[in-house]
Amino acid sequence: MDEERVLWTGHPSHAKDLGYHILCWLVSPLVFPLFMSLARYLQTRFTRFEITSERIRITVGVFSRHMEELELYRVKDTSVLEPFLLRVWFKLGHLVLRTSDPSNPLLVIPAIANVHHLREELRGCVEKIRAAKGVREVDFGG
Repeated sequence: MDEERVLWTGHPSHAKDLGYHILCWLVSPLVFPLFMSLARYLQTRFTRFEITSERIRITVGVFSRHMEELELYRVKDTSVLEPFLLRVWFKLGHLVLRTSDPSNPLLVIPAIANVHHLREELRGCVEKIRAAKGVREVDFGG
C-alpha cells in the first residue's frame, strides 16, 4: 500500500461566524457579547483538521486539547454544502461525511476553500483504502 500522504490541513474559515460576530458587536455596549465573540473566534482558530490518505485527525481546544481520528475506510458517503453567502462572497463550502464511526456518524468540516476538489480527492482515497483493507459495506435496512 502507498505511504500515507497529507491531502489537506487547516482550520475552518472565520467567515462562517461572520453573522455571529456582527450580532455580538452590534450589542457591544454590553461587555458579555464581546467575550462571546472572542470565545467563538478562539474556538474556530483552535479547531484543526488534517486529512490524509488514510485518516482524518480533528484537534480542538485552546488550553486543553482533544484529538480524535476517523479512519477513512469508515466513510460511507460524502457531500458538499455551500450556503449562499459563503459560496458567493468567500468561495467556501462545508464538507459533510457520513460514517460508520460511532463517535462521529456525521462529520462536518465547515467553511473550507476548494471543497469540491478535496471531496473528490478524499473519495478516491476512501475507495482505495477500502479495497486495500477488504472493507465492504453491508446495508441491513429494509
